[in-house]
Amino acid sequence: MSTQWSEIRRDFPALARCVYLNAAAGSPTPRPVRAAVDEFYRRLEEEGDIPWEEWLEKTEAIRARVARFVGAEADEVTFVPNTSTGINLIADLLADDGPVLAVDGEFPTITLPWIHRGVDVRFLKPEDGTLPASIFAKDRAPQAATIAVSHVQFASGCRIDPEALGALKAGRNLVVVGSQSLGAFPVDVRRANVDAFATAGHKWMCAGYGAGFAVIRRELLARRPPRAIGWLSVEDPYAFDNRSYRLLPSAKRNELGCPPFAAIFALGAAVDYLSAIGTDAIAERVLSLNTRLTARLADEGIDVLSPGGAFRSGETLCAVPDPPRIAGLLRERRIFVTEKPEGLRIATHFYNDESDVEACVTALAAALRQS
Repeated sequence: MSTQWSEIRRDFPALARCVYLNAAAGSPTPRPVRAAVDEFYRRLEEEGDIPWEEWLEKTEAIRARVARFVGAEADEVTFVPNTSTGINLIADLLADDGPVLAVDGEFPTITLPWIHRGVDVRFLKPEDGTLPASIFAKDRAPQAATIAVSHVQFASGCRIDPEALGALKAGRNLVVVGSQSLGAFPVDVRRANVDAFATAGHKWMCAGYGAGFAVIRRELLARRPPRAIGWLSVEDPYAFDNRSYRLLPSAKRNELGCPPFAAIFALGAAVDYLSAIGTDAIAERVLSLNTRLTARLADEGIDVLSPGGAFRSGETLCAVPDPPRIAGLLRERRIFVTEKPEGLRIATHFYNDESDVEACVTALAAALRQS
C-alpha cells in the first residue's frame, strides 16, 4: 500500500478498532469532518447566535463547493438530510409528467415517492445481472416520462453509466441517485445530462447522517413551484411579510427554515477531504480493492453475485448459507459487513486496505467451513 493511503487511513480512527467493510450501509467519518462539527458547536456554546451571518456565508460557500464536486451550479443545489427528502422534492416537480421507469430490485426510496403520488412506475429487469444503458433506450424500455435510477444498485452493486443514460434519454427526465456511488466514483451531472440528482452523505461521502443534498436543474425549477415553502424560501425573508412573498428561483427555496449548520459543515468538510485526495484516485483505489476482494473470494470457492467489468463498484454481494449467522461470526471477529437475503454485501472504500480484504475473506472462509 502506498504511503498516501497509509496516511489517509490514519484519519479514520474506527479502522484501528475493527475491519470495516460496510460503507454501503454507512461510513465512519474522517477526523476533519468531526473537527468541522466540533468547531460549530464550540462556537454555538460560547457565542450563541452571534455568528449567524458568518454561518450563512459559510453555508453558501459550501453550496458552491458541493456544486463543483458534481458538475452543477450553486443555485441548483439544495441541502437535504437524506436521499428520501431529495427524491420527494424531485417527485413533486415531475410526478405530473407521466410514468416513471425504474430498475427491478431498486431501493424503495427511488420508487415509493412516485407510487405514493399515484404515478405509474414501470420496472426494467437487469440483463444477465447487469444494467447496460441500452436497455433503457426508448425503443426497448417501457414507455415513461422519467427514468429514475441509482448510479450503483444497493443490493447487487451493479454500477450504471450515467453519461450513457443521459445520451439516450430522448426527451425523458433523468433522475439519478448517488447514495451508493458519490464519494467512491466521480459524478458530473451536467456532462451526464442529468435533470435531478439526490444523495445521502453518510455512506461513501463519509459526511455522517443528515448531510445530504439534491441537485435540480434550473429548467426544472422554473417549471413548477415547490409544494412546501418556509420563511427562508422567499427573496426577502427579513421583511417578515406574512401576507405575500416572491419565491426564490433557486433550489435554495427548498430549505424551509433555519439551516442544519452542523450537517452542512460536515458535508463541506467531507467534500473538501475527498476533493483533496482526488475523485479519480479514489475510484481507482475502490475498484482495485474490490477486484482483489472478488479474486480472493473466488480463490476460496465463494460465489460472487455482483457483476464485474464496467459494472463493478465498491460493493460485492457474495453467496453464503444462513447470512445472519455468518455475519454474526464475522462480527465476533470485529469484521463488519451487511447481511442480505442472498448472502453478504462487502464494501471496499478508499480507506480500506489489502489487509482488510484478507482478514475478511480468511474469516469468511473459516466460518463457512464451520457451517
